[in-house]
Amino acid sequence: MRVLISDNLAQVGVDILRRAGLEVDVKTGLAPDELKAVIGDYEGLIIRSATKVSADVLESASRLKVVGRAGIGLDNVDIPAASQKGVIVMNAPDGNATTTAELAISMMMALSRNIPQATASMKAGKWEKKKFMGRELSGKTFGVVGIGRIGSIAANRAQGLKMKTIAYDPHMPKEVAERMGVELVSLEELAAKSDYISVHVPLTKETKHLLSTDFFNRMKPGAMLIDCARGGVCDEAALHEALSSGRIAGAALDVFAQEPTTLENCPLLGLDNFICTPHLGASTSEAQENVASAIAEQVADYLLKGTVINAVNVPSVSDDVLAQVGPYINLAEMLGNMHMQLARGSVQEVAIEYGGGLADLNVSPVTVAFLKGLFMPILKEAVNYVNAPIIARDRGIKVVESRTDRTDDFINQMSVKVITDGGENVLVGTVFGKREPRLVRLNTFRLEALPAGPMLLVFNNDVPGVIGALGTELGSAGVNISRMTVGQEEKSKQNIIFLGTDQLISNGLLERVRGLDNISDAQVLDL
Repeated sequence: MRVLISDNLAQVGVDILRRAGLEVDVKTGLAPDELKAVIGDYEGLIIRSATKVSADVLESASRLKVVGRAGIGLDNVDIPAASQKGVIVMNAPDGNATTTAELAISMMMALSRNIPQATASMKAGKWEKKKFMGRELSGKTFGVVGIGRIGSIAANRAQGLKMKTIAYDPHMPKEVAERMGVELVSLEELAAKSDYISVHVPLTKETKHLLSTDFFNRMKPGAMLIDCARGGVCDEAALHEALSSGRIAGAALDVFAQEPTTLENCPLLGLDNFICTPHLGASTSEAQENVASAIAEQVADYLLKGTVINAVNVPSVSDDVLAQVGPYINLAEMLGNMHMQLARGSVQEVAIEYGGGLADLNVSPVTVAFLKGLFMPILKEAVNYVNAPIIARDRGIKVVESRTDRTDDFINQMSVKVITDGGENVLVGTVFGKREPRLVRLNTFRLEALPAGPMLLVFNNDVPGVIGALGTELGSAGVNISRMTVGQEEKSKQNIIFLGTDQLISNGLLERVRGLDNISDAQVLDL
């Protein structure tokens, strides 16, 4: 398989891909038309921020399976188009977390001691010792807007400087923040109590201009702001007013609403109490090697082993999760495939219940696998693990997950009800041993069948002679039975018989089977 690296990537990433046995081409600086011309030759694409993976590019990517971003930001990738195309999009969100948090702390120190201004003064031939009086950090309050991966590291570093740490994060459980030694407060409280405020949230419609005039007016006189997250979270015009009026003492930004940033598009650069860097949050040699290593390993693992890590358009499956639920991913796809072949009418709703120990695991990839299997009989190669949930959504199919400690007879099991406009079916499955999928219930019939390969499903009366007659009919047609399972419904005295066959049964033979005495129906399945 071939991988194209279209942006600058640390050599360690290139080496990892080649050691894995992948063919790697490094072609940086490609124009959009040049990228479109060559992308059809590759299964993998690794980018940073320069390459634009547009819908047009994806349309030309006939073999592409995965796009990997060496870093966290994916503004340059058309993720819906990639999902529709069945292309995994993954990033490396952890590789630059420490580096970005350290920059925020560096900015805070530089603000507190006027380091950039004093440096510029000395280089201009001046010695203005009294002009650049600073302040200590010890004992001050460090407020974090967004106490996630990077924010928590920044808070930890501030605690090492003997600072009190508080945070605003509506999505963080209080007990988790408390374990970090961080007090959760409202955004208004954070503004009023903090001596330094550091921003660590992504840019979304909810966070755009989250910090604006009202926030700055609530800040303590003499407080300072640091933003090393995303441009646009901070309202730059409102910040300019707060700094110009002396409402707040200083600010440091690494990110801007418009980049590259100049004095013409950002008047903040003309203020003495404002310091800045040109989006250097991830710009350390260690961080670049970290993200290069991470994305190279992820892309190689996906292309060679099918392991999905840090994907933004499909549930991630780590090696640990794969070891736990991998067999159930296979089972789910089989059950989905069977459900669609059994269904009468169009699917309206899917209800999946995970029982026993399975309920405590990450089952998102199992649900996706079921949906993939569900659409396989009708869409074939057009459905995959990426676009199956999108297909369900686009078709108006309601998908419901639930979990329970209870199971019928097994330690772990998954029960799936599929409701159509023509009725409903319930399939229950489990895994025997470590990797042996089994269908253990079909509606009210209990059995233990391997749902794989060509099969014949027979509904019959529970009377002597049915299996013999069935075997004779198949044998006369030259069809070998590889395995057989019988399920019984005691109240109705009805049976189902699952026969594994070496080949798909023809329509003519199926009609003859349906005509046998005491057989009410029969259906061919191809799993």
